[in-house]
Amino acid sequence: MNALAHRRFLKMNGLGNQITVLDLRGTKLRVGESDARAIAAEPRARFDQLMVLHDAKVPGTDAFIRIYNTDGSEAGACGNGTRCVAWAMLADPTMGDPSKTILTLQTKAGILPARRDSDLVFTVDMGAPKLAWDEIPLAEPFHDTAHFELQIGPIDDPILHTPCAVNMGNPHAVFFVDDPYRFNLAQIGPLLENHPIFPDRANIELAAVTAPDHIVLRVWERGAGITQACGSGACAALVAAVRRELSARKAVVSLPGGDLSIEWRESDGHVLMTGPVAFEWEGTLAPELFETAAR
Repeated sequence: MNALAHRRFLKMNGLGNQITVLDLRGTKLRVGESDARAIAAEPRARFDQLMVLHDAKVPGTDAFIRIYNTDGSEAGACGNGTRCVAWAMLADPTMGDPSKTILTLQTKAGILPARRDSDLVFTVDMGAPKLAWDEIPLAEPFHDTAHFELQIGPIDDPILHTPCAVNMGNPHAVFFVDDPYRFNLAQIGPLLENHPIFPDRANIELAAVTAPDHIVLRVWERGAGITQACGSGACAALVAAVRRELSARKAVVSLPGGDLSIEWRESDGHVLMTGPVAFEWEGTLAPELFETAAR
């Protein structure tokens, strides 16, 4: 029997971004790619991102989080998922510590402080964006990653062109458009995610700046597809808009699932993301999930 069988999980969402939280602290257990895909295939545990809690690796932090996409690949960061983890670690009856209001969480992308602002609203410090071509990474040097050469469609009349590249724990390519909803994101998203210019693949954003303090955004998420919301994508969009001198350093980013408040703080270059979470239900992982995946 798979050691993950019968483990308790929490099903949550951040603006419709489907999140499953699995607490493996106090164990040596790890989630493999096939395990993540098996959990994603279970209707009650289905996720855009699976947030797996492990014991802290760095003194002074509260937990180490591994993040898995639907296809079993690992992500470096997930803003909506981090807010859900913060709720679970502060408010869940089994795993929460209600005496705290601030957590320090570690992911592959770095240390992410999370603050509880109200019962269901949290702010996560997503850290400073990486903007150099080899940090994003891109497959070849580009001096100006705010306007790099990439297009899709006919060479003389491309559907999309000249995005801004940002790494917010994951690689992102932000295309500025008049209306993100007039594009067939299901068709162009996979092509751009897997373009050779992105050696680690990329999240693809379609962004419209409607005012200096407002951005409308749709996201094709690497390893997950079209999503109702993407916290790191919202952060990347705001950073890209500021780099293009299209917006202020603080704006509301409106995604299909709702709004996030994003600020690219001038004092230290960190990006702050504030938004809600919702608890849906809890369950346990059935042994049959992993038996099917092993066949």
